[in-house]
Amino acid sequence: MNLKIASVLVASVATLVVINGGAVAQTAAISDGGVKIGVLTDMSGQFSHESGEGAVTAIKMAVEDFGGKVLGKPIEVVVADHQNKPDTASALARKWFDVDHVDMIGNLINSSIALTVSGLAKEKNRIAIINGSGSSRLTGDACTPNSVHYAYDTYALARGTGTALAKEGKKSWYFLTADYAFGHALEADTSAVVKAMGGEVVGATRYPPETFDQSSFLLQAQSSKAQVVALAGSGNVLVNSIKSAQEFGIQHGGQSLAGLLVWITDVKSLGLSAAQGLVLTNAFYWDRDDETRAWSKRFFERMKRPPHMGDAGDYSSTMHYLRAVQAAGTDDAQAVMSKMRELRINDFFARNGRIREDGRMVHDMYVYEVKKPSESKGDWDFYKLREVIPGDQAFRPLKDSACPLVKKG
Repeated sequence: MNLKIASVLVASVATLVVINGGAVAQTAAISDGGVKIGVLTDMSGQFSHESGEGAVTAIKMAVEDFGGKVLGKPIEVVVADHQNKPDTASALARKWFDVDHVDMIGNLINSSIALTVSGLAKEKNRIAIINGSGSSRLTGDACTPNSVHYAYDTYALARGTGTALAKEGKKSWYFLTADYAFGHALEADTSAVVKAMGGEVVGATRYPPETFDQSSFLLQAQSSKAQVVALAGSGNVLVNSIKSAQEFGIQHGGQSLAGLLVWITDVKSLGLSAAQGLVLTNAFYWDRDDETRAWSKRFFERMKRPPHMGDAGDYSSTMHYLRAVQAAGTDDAQAVMSKMRELRINDFFARNGRIREDGRMVHDMYVYEVKKPSESKGDWDFYKLREVIPGDQAFRPLKDSACPLVKKG
């Protein structure tokens, strides 16, 4: 075979053939000699207990369980601390994409950062998988063909907790809201649920995310006489807010306290005496069934704590990504995204989970109540199940989506 013919054949193998208007990868090659996964997370700040080392551990466990290679090429994991600064996250992600050949960035706790990096993934034609962050904008007006929102979002949290409390006749709400993308989305989504259930929002206060003393804000909420004081925030600030609410006697005065995003590590920090009775919505609980207990035992051996939904989602989504690379025969972003949407997710995290065109991974969500100390049978035995929300009800319907990728009508 002459050199010219050989060159044409090699080029043709690596081309993208358009079939029915879609590009289908014809190559079985892995670019740059391997698949590289970046864990961009909060390793040291107020959200590190909800991400950080837990996210790194979960993703590395997935790589190990997959065998450390895909399509015969090595899988590498790199880690960076974004310090909860969007500009820092942007610089790290750009370097990873442009210089270090990172194929997928995972975790991405902090919604402002997730929104920034998912946009970069689109620009660079790489993949972003979000587990730590919750803003429903990620599958709404800010959706991209290169990003997946996996574990939970603010719509699902609002749908679960808001509906559960409204059913109890608690119709007047006051919000204490973290003043950034996640808090805004959580307040907006929960307010919509409350109003749809015939309730009203009597007031709201927004606080800077690093404000650890919530005393003055809680006193405003207490004086509002709202039936529900809703905490639309996360991290150490949320824990401090709940502790202060106990000190001020908000619940003893007849108001309900709603933590709209509560992690099991938050409950551990609070203790059951302070956290008992909290109603929360979650995607995962370590003690749900035999499969969750088995995987959680392995995670516990490494982290000395059980996993939460972010950890479980990081593991599950990384496995799903690697299976999609295997099935696609390439690490090309669009070919892999197509396979990720095509393949169903059946593991300890989700049953018959699926990724929609807006990037939302649809799966069941769960409404839990934190147990009283007398109900707990041991360490980390914190939740009792109140309701299972089927996936097709838990997340925003596509007909109501603001995602430009969703075809209407």
